[in-house]
Amino acid sequence: MADDLRQRVATELERTRRRSAVLTDAVDDGDLVKQHSPLMSPLVWDLAHIGNQEELWLVRDVGGREPVRQDIDHLYDAFKHARRDRPALPLLGPAEARAYVAQVRDKALDVLDRVRLEGRQLIDNAFAFGMIVQHEQQHDETMLATHQLRVGPAVLSAPPPPEAQARVGGEVLVPAGSFTMGTSTEAWALDNERPAHDVFVDAFHIDVAPVTNAQYAAFADDGGYDDERWWTTEGWRHRQEAGLVAPLHWSRDPSGWLATEFGRTAPIVPDAPVVHVSFHEAKAYATWAGRRLPTEAEWEKAARFDPASGRSRRYPWGDEDPGPEHANLGQRHLSPAPVGAYPAGASPLGVHQLIGDVWEWVDSDFAAYPGFTAFPYREYSEVFFGPDYKVLRGGSFGTDPAACRGTFRNWDYPIRRQIFSGFRTARTPEPA
Repeated sequence: MADDLRQRVATELERTRRRSAVLTDAVDDGDLVKQHSPLMSPLVWDLAHIGNQEELWLVRDVGGREPVRQDIDHLYDAFKHARRDRPALPLLGPAEARAYVAQVRDKALDVLDRVRLEGRQLIDNAFAFGMIVQHEQQHDETMLATHQLRVGPAVLSAPPPPEAQARVGGEVLVPAGSFTMGTSTEAWALDNERPAHDVFVDAFHIDVAPVTNAQYAAFADDGGYDDERWWTTEGWRHRQEAGLVAPLHWSRDPSGWLATEFGRTAPIVPDAPVVHVSFHEAKAYATWAGRRLPTEAEWEKAARFDPASGRSRRYPWGDEDPGPEHANLGQRHLSPAPVGAYPAGASPLGVHQLIGDVWEWVDSDFAAYPGFTAFPYREYSEVFFGPDYKVLRGGSFGTDPAACRGTFRNWDYPIRRQIFSGFRTARTPEPA
């Protein structure tokens, strides 16, 4: 059993590192050290930060080994330096960063071979190794977002996502009742997903699919960005200050709306989920459409609750890990798939594409679940709890399956839209 777990961990570490290499080897050294947006770190910072976190947790803590490069810890502490300031730091250069992460990985694999994977919460079920896999995959998605912001010829490629396999649209009714939210059993679940707890949710309707480009274009074409009625006070202020007129990376020519994806500009795909919208834009669209955004509990109930058994599944389709038939995950494609592309991934209630394609904004602040305990450090979740951050659920085409499940929680400022964010809408049933 322990050998199987070690092999799984080694496979996940190697698979994840291959993705990091794709994202950093795709550009030259000048591109690696350049800051492509003040919202993002230079790619070379992300790479060395991945190695530094692996050293801190796997080499030093789990393994009890001597530090590899203790002198650089402060450079790669995300809480000590804002992203906009990181290019001015004496960072490791591309060759140094690659050598450093390789050296750390060799030591981490040696620790994996020797350490007992039990007897301490940090290493039970190889949790620390799973945390590091997820951390690297999260930074890989961040680096993918940096690639989307860089200017220049396309350097990444992937096959297009599958076409729609089923006609989906409209809404479904999720009946009132309690369900189990969060998890106490998922071995690699992070602290903010825990513990499992019962939540009562009133009946609500939710979109069968995420809001599409065509649907969102109708809002923009109807003057949605110019009409204060649809926006919250905070959202309208930000729309004016930031000069928002359309989703990030959209432009317009006489033929209609265009979108730029990783250096390639083409007409928007009408039936693909809209991406690169902020919480404020999502909420304005929902108000314009006579609807609202779902709460986090509503979203998770729609995604996990099985009315036949009364239990919450790991994923909408069941308990098995995601496969290519279930969801658009793992950077297999470089854009969301049209709605209806993954009928095998639908929930028991018939809600599609809850996992993958686009992170979905929900109308809930990021907060602790009842009984929350910070683990293994407060800075992963606890310091972000509060009204400043809104929750996103479900993952995107850039999210790896290792860092995505029905309970996984993401969060960001409501103004952010460089992330692969979209949404779906909901509504409260009319009184009988």
